[in-house]
Amino acid sequence: MLTYSFENIGHEPMYEYMYRHIRQDILEGRIKADEKLPSKRSFARHLGVSLIVVESAYAQLKAEGYLYSVPRSGYFASSFEPVSQRVPSLLLSGLPEKPDETSYFADFVTSAVEPELFPYALWTRVMRNVIATENEKKLLVESPAAGVSKLRVAISEHLRDFRGITVDPERIIVGAGTQFLYNLLVQLLGRDRIYAIEDPGYLRLGRIYEMNDVTLRPITLDENGIGIKALTDSEAHVVHVMPSHQFPTGIVMPITRRYELLEWASQQSDRYIIEDDHDCEFRLIGKPIPTLQSVDTSERVIYINTFSRSLAPTFRISYMILPSPLVQRFQQKLGFYSCSVSNFEQFTLARFIQDGYFERHINRMRSHYRFKRDLLIRELTTTLGSCVKVQRKESGLHFLLHVDTEMSDEYLVSQMKEQGVRISCISEYFHDGARGNSHTIILNYSGVALEAIPAVISAFAEALL
Repeated sequence: MLTYSFENIGHEPMYEYMYRHIRQDILEGRIKADEKLPSKRSFARHLGVSLIVVESAYAQLKAEGYLYSVPRSGYFASSFEPVSQRVPSLLLSGLPEKPDETSYFADFVTSAVEPELFPYALWTRVMRNVIATENEKKLLVESPAAGVSKLRVAISEHLRDFRGITVDPERIIVGAGTQFLYNLLVQLLGRDRIYAIEDPGYLRLGRIYEMNDVTLRPITLDENGIGIKALTDSEAHVVHVMPSHQFPTGIVMPITRRYELLEWASQQSDRYIIEDDHDCEFRLIGKPIPTLQSVDTSERVIYINTFSRSLAPTFRISYMILPSPLVQRFQQKLGFYSCSVSNFEQFTLARFIQDGYFERHINRMRSHYRFKRDLLIRELTTTLGSCVKVQRKESGLHFLLHVDTEMSDEYLVSQMKEQGVRISCISEYFHDGARGNSHTIILNYSGVALEAIPAVISAFAEALL
């Protein structure tokens, strides 16, 4: 008869211990298919345990399909291929290779925030205050698809004060990150539409659209941004742009091109512009660039922004503003969703904005980033001289560094990698793959520590001089 020792059971319930060992014996073939197991009473007497322990173990094994019962005959083992014979089919050879796990002391590719810059203590205090004072039902009730009203009102007030956008909170939709909102927009506007994106551009954006099975048209940029003639020729219905600080080129779309783009959208009733206001809080020289949305009179612009850049990349709260005609469509088509951001975080962020903490945090971050950018540029140009030229430094948290070299972009990236510095070049951001040698490095400096800058300069000197 089957025998199991309960000496080393620890704190595990006896029936779970017994269930686990019988299951393992079945999977590994020690209990053969269709083999009859001992009756519950005799098995309990043999093991010196209560009848209920055996009954519970058998019941769980039957519920999961490891045993089957025959009336008046007892319990039998189900047919399973032994684990030792199944292992080859479970090998991980088909999994993709692991991503680059190289340890960098400076990463100019990944969007990050230095940990000490996040206001942990302040955020914790605000969250505790929300839990203590907010209506409990509002905290625990299912959030509507657009997000809680209090946060949408706070965002509306922030946009009015900071971006010159006057918007009804009912037009604001909150979601867990811009990637989630991109997917929502495809569902809202339709997969039968043609979507245009900037080229070079944010590669993950293109992949998101492709995974939604839409027709995708990358449109080449000129010195003013996306080309209107190429956009018209593409027959696109929707265009996704970053007019205030395009990634990766850093182009700021001039007002003439913005009006041309709005004119393109107004020519057909099914055309829309998705305005991704990338890095808008961090224009470090002059006033923020006015948004397309703020000059749109035809209600063709869908505005998207996120708190991931201003607070932290893992802070997955973003929002979009829908034109009035799309608000009702959203409620009809997508109103069955629950908001993908927890109520606790929504109420905390609303309080964080309305109490003035967010504005003060942005001002502090802007000063820090301006100092870091200026230090990095000064050290690069002083050390490398005419070998480099800084471009597009006015806006956002990245700038371009054009390098006078005969090295290929790929080799330049690998040389810096050997020095412990991660970089990327503009040539890597074309949607049809790496295109030529741009000799132009994208330096996304937000997550690089100030104390790492001297070593960064030394690494560039080692690679380029």
